[in-house]
Amino acid sequence: MPTFTALTTVTGEDAARALAAAMERMTPEPVGVGVFEIEDGSGLWEVGGYFLEAPDQVMLEIFALAFDARPFALSDLPEIDWVAKVRRELAPVNAGRFFVYGSHDADKVPADPARVPLQIEATVAFGTGHHGTTLGCLKAFDRLLTAGVRPTSVADIGCGTAVLAMAAAATLPEALVIASDIDRVAVDVSEANVAINGLQGRVECIEAAGLDHRRLKAAAPYDLVFANILKGPLIELAPAISAHLATNGRAILSGLLVQQAEAVTAAYVTAGLCLQDRDDLGEWSVLVLQKC
Repeated sequence: MPTFTALTTVTGEDAARALAAAMERMTPEPVGVGVFEIEDGSGLWEVGGYFLEAPDQVMLEIFALAFDARPFALSDLPEIDWVAKVRRELAPVNAGRFFVYGSHDADKVPADPARVPLQIEATVAFGTGHHGTTLGCLKAFDRLLTAGVRPTSVADIGCGTAVLAMAAAATLPEALVIASDIDRVAVDVSEANVAINGLQGRVECIEAAGLDHRRLKAAAPYDLVFANILKGPLIELAPAISAHLATNGRAILSGLLVQQAEAVTAAYVTAGLCLQDRDDLGEWSVLVLQKC
C-alpha cells in the first residue's frame, strides 16, 4: 500500500502545532501528523502529514495560506519493507567493548568474553547503535567504564530501543537501570529488546516525558543519566537532569549537532555541571558532564 506525504515549513511552534491540528481533521484523514523544529536557528518548524490515500491538495493549499506556511511538497513513497531494508544494510557496530547487532548477524558475535553483545532489531523506534549519536554515547560510556567509573543507578531518558540502558545493565550487574521514553511504541520496543538480551528484571522501561514520572523521581539521585535526544529538549531538561543527578554524577548527552554543542554545554554549566569530555563524530557531538 503506497504512503503519501505532505510536508511544509512554518515560522514558530504555535503556528506549526495549529497547522498540524488542522491537518488532523482532513478528509482523507492522515494516519499521522508530525511537528519538528528545524534546529538551525531559523525559527522554522516542519509539519508533515502521512496518508494512505492521496491528500486533498486544494485543502493543503488553503492551509498553507491560512497559516502563512510554504506550499506543501507532496510525494508518494514506494512500497518498501523498511525493516528488511535496514536489516540488509546495517552492519554490526563496534563501540569499545560493545558489539551491537541484529539477529541476522548473530553469527558475527565475537567469542571474546570481554566483549558485550547487544542485539537490537530494526524497528520503528530510534537508536540501533548505528547512528553517530548512539555510537558516540556507547563509546563515551565505554571510556567511563575503562576509567573505573561504576554507576549504581542509571537513567536512560528518551531511550528509543533502550540500547544505552541495556549497555549499562549488561556491564553493571548491581546497578538500578531505568529506561524511559515519551513514545509508547519505543517503550514496547525497549521491553522487547530487554527480553531478547536476557535482561528482564534488570532494565525497567516506563513511558514518561523527560523526568516527569514518579518512578524516575523516586529512584533519584542517579550516578549516570543518558539523554540522546535533541538540542531543544536537552536544554529544557538541563535543570531537571542536574536535580536528579547525585553529587559527582555524570550525564552523557547527544542528539546534537557539532554547532549546537556549545549552547547545550552552556545550559548544563548553568545548571551546575562541568564538561568532562566532548567527542565529535562527523556532524554529531557527544558530551560527558559531571555534577560539580
